[in-house]
Amino acid sequence: MHPLLVSGRRLLAYLVAWIPLLALLVYVGSAVAGMSWGDAAAVLAPACLLYAFVCLSPWYICRAQGGVLPLTGVAVSSVAGTWLAAGAVGGLLLGGSASLAAWALAKPVAGRFALFFGMGVLLYLLSAGLHYAALAVVASREAERRAAEARTLAREAQLHALKLQINPHFLFNSLNSIGALATLDGTRAREMCVRLAEFLRSSLSLEHRECIPLAEELALARSYLEVERVRFGDRLRVEEEVEPGCENCSVPALLLQPLVENAVKHGIAGLVEGGSIHVEARQRAGAVMITIENSFDPEAAVAGRLGMGVAHVRRRLAVRYGDQAELEAGPNQDVYRVRLRLPCELVASS
Repeated sequence: MHPLLVSGRRLLAYLVAWIPLLALLVYVGSAVAGMSWGDAAAVLAPACLLYAFVCLSPWYICRAQGGVLPLTGVAVSSVAGTWLAAGAVGGLLLGGSASLAAWALAKPVAGRFALFFGMGVLLYLLSAGLHYAALAVVASREAERRAAEARTLAREAQLHALKLQINPHFLFNSLNSIGALATLDGTRAREMCVRLAEFLRSSLSLEHRECIPLAEELALARSYLEVERVRFGDRLRVEEEVEPGCENCSVPALLLQPLVENAVKHGIAGLVEGGSIHVEARQRAGAVMITIENSFDPEAAVAGRLGMGVAHVRRRLAVRYGDQAELEAGPNQDVYRVRLRLPCELVASS
């Protein structure tokens, strides 16, 4: 159904829009065709009323032809003939047969018919052009909607794929640690297995959650560090400083885990005396700032120090937030620092 016919208010507005056009046609009929104002109004008023509905037909024609304007000369001529017939009927009903006969017998009658026939052709072509433009706008908006939906689906698929990379990588590193402990201290190796199982149970529960509160993300990072503390003991020290109000900010699930894993693997593990990992979270101007610092040996080989952690997190932030998020990473003497800034989107209350 035509969009204007769905709502009575729209149809009324459309018919009212024809009133200025009727006034213009009456003026043309009076000035050019030599008709009186009354005769012109008598002929054109009912013609415009009927023609207003006739001019809705291009909507169906253009849609049926896939948006192409298939208006042949025969079709336009037939519609313009309807315009003339409507004018004749209007003249008989409203203007009186004598008035209409006087107009029809006046010279030059052919010129008058040609004028009104041309009016009908132009009005119909104008309507067809407007319908074609409207359909083009509708098609463009639909294409934009489908493209936006495709981008959203692609982003969600990419985020899911990135997220799935975390647990296998972490599990590989953890199993290597357990294997190293098993030959030295079976009790600690068993404790690490138990803590690892608890951590995996918590992380796997996030499979269908793209974002979680920062408080929950920090708890997961803390759980991971507890697994590693079984291996390193007092060599691994953890400090945490979280500003009140940050805990409710929503962050991508398992965002910090690769970073603290890097801090352990490429920082603490390379120090004989061990070191500390400092986690800080603050809220500034609608954004949450997260900093992770760890001790490391500046003389150690630079190659491979970052592993996949920083690059992985940077990709996730770019996919999720675009230019609204930032990640900076680099050494400062014997401390390696990773600083994240992302929008503080509050977790919706359930």
